[in-house]
Amino acid sequence: MRVELLAHTPDADVLCAYAAHICYSTEPFNADRSAGILRKVCGNGHLSVLEHASFTFLVEGLSRAASHQLVRHRLASYSQQSLRFTKAQPIFVSPPGHDFRHFYELAYVEYERLLADGVHEEDARYVLPQGVASRLVVTMNARELRHFFELRCCLRAQFEIRALAWLMLAKAKAAAPLLFENAGPVCLQGMECPERSFACHLKTKGQGGESE
Repeated sequence: MRVELLAHTPDADVLCAYAAHICYSTEPFNADRSAGILRKVCGNGHLSVLEHASFTFLVEGLSRAASHQLVRHRLASYSQQSLRFTKAQPIFVSPPGHDFRHFYELAYVEYERLLADGVHEEDARYVLPQGVASRLVVTMNARELRHFFELRCCLRAQFEIRALAWLMLAKAKAAAPLLFENAGPVCLQGMECPERSFACHLKTKGQGGESE
């Protein structure tokens, strides 16, 4: 999997701090106080000011199975490779501890045979497994990203979307370190796990994956 931060709001930390400052003060804004302002409003749950900053990512090598989970986060914009108009590549994702290569190869051979017989991509794609890799562009604002990281960086999240979340968090944090200072699963923020009886009772560490 590869994740690239394509674009983001310039000076996102300062911009969101300025938005918060406007809400509470008529004094001149001091950008040097951005960290304190953001920590205060985030601690108070005033997260609407984070919606002024947006981040756009390119994601490659994510399975269709995982992308179906990703698009359930509706406060976001998605543009995904269409297998109705483009030919799928023979790139597939298998869960850890399993090698489905043989089944993937059989399905892809049948997919190519259908295309060779004149079947349109939009129909031939029905024989492809959920593990086929896809490409997509994702845009979220900082508030929704923090929510996404809370849910998907958790050890209870499925392995592939968890790896995606940690890669996106690393990119977002490098671009806006104040906005994502404490982003991640709620257990790392000292909060009660929403999984309750399903909680892992472990502190989460970053998951590996290729990033650039």
